[in-house]
Amino acid sequence: MKKCLSLVVIFYSLLFANCKNKTAQPHQKKMAIVVSTLNNPWFVFLAETAAAKAKALGYDAKVFDSQNNTSLESDHFENIIVSGFDAILFNSTDANGSVANVLKAKVAGIPVFCMDREINSPDAATSQILSDSYSGAVSIAKYFTQQLEKKGNYVEILGIVGDNNTWARSKGFHSVVDNYPNLKMVAQQSADFDRNKALEVMESILQAHPDIDAVFCGNDGMAMGAYQALVSAGKAQKVKVYGFDGAEDVITSISENKVAATGMQFPKVMAETAAIFADEYVKGKRDFPKKIPVAVELVTAKNINDYTAYGKK
Repeated sequence: MKKCLSLVVIFYSLLFANCKNKTAQPHQKKMAIVVSTLNNPWFVFLAETAAAKAKALGYDAKVFDSQNNTSLESDHFENIIVSGFDAILFNSTDANGSVANVLKAKVAGIPVFCMDREINSPDAATSQILSDSYSGAVSIAKYFTQQLEKKGNYVEILGIVGDNNTWARSKGFHSVVDNYPNLKMVAQQSADFDRNKALEVMESILQAHPDIDAVFCGNDGMAMGAYQALVSAGKAQKVKVYGFDGAEDVITSISENKVAATGMQFPKVMAETAAIFADEYVKGKRDFPKKIPVAVELVTAKNINDYTAYGKK
């Protein structure tokens, strides 16, 4: 009898202790970081910075790579929703195609904070923290016209056609260069923000238009691909290359006088702001600006010592 009573006491003691431990452990909050691709060092930095800030704020953080595929992005969102994440820090694959995914999260009560890439909806995302791509491209274009002395043949390599940054950068660039009739665009083609595709595109363009003076690329990955093609063609010394991002390899190339200029975005600012906003939302805040522009700064050989990869020194 005493033995039975002892076993009963032990059982209930263990049960009480287990219940107490479960009660004492708070729900571990989670942030999802969904990025368009991890096949680009700039987006890797964006994702890692967002995850690091989320963890510093006390969240579990998981990065999801959409591989520039809206369908895969949709799968990620469904997984995130059923897994009970508290917020999503989001870099979209497509300005229009990604809206449905954000709306699904909104219906599920999960806030979405966009980083760098805009979606075409005024209220689907809780807030969008975006580079001012248009103004950044205007600054590059002004330097571009000065460097070319307002004349010459040039090529433009566009990013993903479904991304608003592609057209904001292109329109900002053309708002300046189109005012100079002696600056002639001999080719304009998309390379999907991809370095290898830009290499192939540039090789093809050089066959049709060997006599060019400059290349404006919608991001730094494509700028490095274009530069590689120019090196192979023996034209790297003659043709000036302009990028957009502030990625490490282009910052190094500007310091070595291989690339003419880039537009420095600030992914750390965008990623950390998104994480801070998400944390504030989880804690009860609901009033957020729908869009926050983040300035883009012109980086050239003249001011390269003020910058490092992805930001200022």
